[in-house]
Amino acid sequence: MAFEESERTVPLSVNAQPRVFLQPLAAPSILGLYGFAGATFMIAAHMAHWFGSSYTDLFIVPFAAMFGGLAQFLAGMWAYKARDGLATAFHGMWGSLWIAYGVLTLMIFSGRVPTPAGSLFPELGYWFIVVAAITWACTFAAAAENKAMVTVFTFAAAGSTIAAIAYLIGSEGLVILTGYLFIIASLAGWYAATALMVNEAHGREVWSLGKSAHARQMAPVTVGTGEPGVIRGQA
Repeated sequence: MAFEESERTVPLSVNAQPRVFLQPLAAPSILGLYGFAGATFMIAAHMAHWFGSSYTDLFIVPFAAMFGGLAQFLAGMWAYKARDGLATAFHGMWGSLWIAYGVLTLMIFSGRVPTPAGSLFPELGYWFIVVAAITWACTFAAAAENKAMVTVFTFAAAGSTIAAIAYLIGSEGLVILTGYLFIIASLAGWYAATALMVNEAHGREVWSLGKSAHARQMAPVTVGTGEPGVIRGQA
């Protein structure tokens, strides 16, 4: 009864107008691709034997897990809010991968799990099968958007595929090849992230992303149909 009484005491205006509050977002892929590029480059350069010792993984993984893993995972969640399914899948998956890679490395060095015998690591190899399958799917989807993303995903997917084979059969040569493919993917990721950032800052396309002719024609940020307050798109 108290509730009903309070309802009667609050006058309702027949002229009241609904309000819609939009929440524009910066392109989450700027953060996600920079995180991917940084973590992937460092780990890939070590895989390619550009630098490192037996303790290098232990020094790299805290930065990779945070700089690449956490930052990219968060970008994936913001991409979800931006209604970008492709970026959500890629950043969420690869961010989780680098976090898990960091945790696994720390477990190995702490002696909690056995140290792999050289490059033979079938458990990790099977995980890279999963990563490769999802990344190839992302590549197919990115073909509808722009060539920059296709390049990033293609080399990331190819590297994941070779990594799976390398760890399943224990081939150090294929691990090195994986490193070079990931290095190219990281450089492409840096370019794509920089293009998104520069274009957003200038309000026009300064660095080309190679947008597909079949890309959806819409404004940088558009209101979701029938969903007040919901936005869609990154760049």
